[in-house]
Amino acid sequence: MHGGRTGAAALLALLYGVSAALCAIGALTPMSTRTPVPLLWALAATGAAGAGLLWLRRDRLGPAAVHAAVLLMSALVGLLAWRSATAAGVVGLGPAMVTLGVFTAHFLPRRTARLHVAVLLVLAGAGALAAEPTGFLPAWLTTSVTVVALTEVQARMAAELHRAAGTDPLTGLANRRAWEAETGRGLAHAARTGEPLTVAVLDLDGFKAVNDTEGHGAGDALLRDLARRWSAELRRADLLGRHGGDEFVLCLPDTDEGRARDLLVRLRSSHPAPWSAGTATARPGDSLDELLRRADADLYRHKRSRTTGGPR
Repeated sequence: MHGGRTGAAALLALLYGVSAALCAIGALTPMSTRTPVPLLWALAATGAAGAGLLWLRRDRLGPAAVHAAVLLMSALVGLLAWRSATAAGVVGLGPAMVTLGVFTAHFLPRRTARLHVAVLLVLAGAGALAAEPTGFLPAWLTTSVTVVALTEVQARMAAELHRAAGTDPLTGLANRRAWEAETGRGLAHAARTGEPLTVAVLDLDGFKAVNDTEGHGAGDALLRDLARRWSAELRRADLLGRHGGDEFVLCLPDTDEGRARDLLVRLRSSHPAPWSAGTATARPGDSLDELLRRADADLYRHKRSRTTGGPR
């Protein structure tokens, strides 16, 4: 879920609260003598209760609850369209539909957001077609097209922002936050299945000298070239990230210590730049911090070995 479940639940609570307030205003100042005032009051109470529940449980709300809340709001929009007393009342639901579509596009995967918008348009459209007023079809079609278009635009923007937030701008690799989040999920999977998982920390030797003698442009080019060469040697399941400066990290699912060493040999042969590496294979009960701490200790053991003339 893009943006985090807590943020999604908090914004959904706000949408429910605003909807409740608008329903209450509509009940207090009806547009027509045929306005379904009792229904508006009932929807205002439902929206207020939903807002309170979503807000109170925003830190513990699971994806299924978020989907259920979105579906419920779509159904309520359809109900309001059906019971609207005027054409303006039907068309006036457009902003709510647009807001709900943009919400799903921002917080949910694109395919899921499209499904939610499709359900919203079907429910709202069925309610509008069953409503008593007429003459709103052109405006309603415009609203429906707008919902679809804005959902697609927001989905693409959210995907780009999500990728940018997790990508190191220099090398195009996963940045520290994205790498740790994905590796944490991989570690949890390994703990459940018993599969091996190894992490490696790779640190360039003499990188400061490259920057000092050849300039930072040369240093940046070296980092980019290493990222490209190393990535070409990895499997799709492996995750290479830049941890900062001249330090890289590798997550190697379904890989034990021996296979990790074999991979590091291939990485060394892909580029002549000198670097040191440390590895750690997950043990039962390991946290990611503990795994990285052991890999760091192994890295500096190898660096000390290099300064005394030992193997890399």
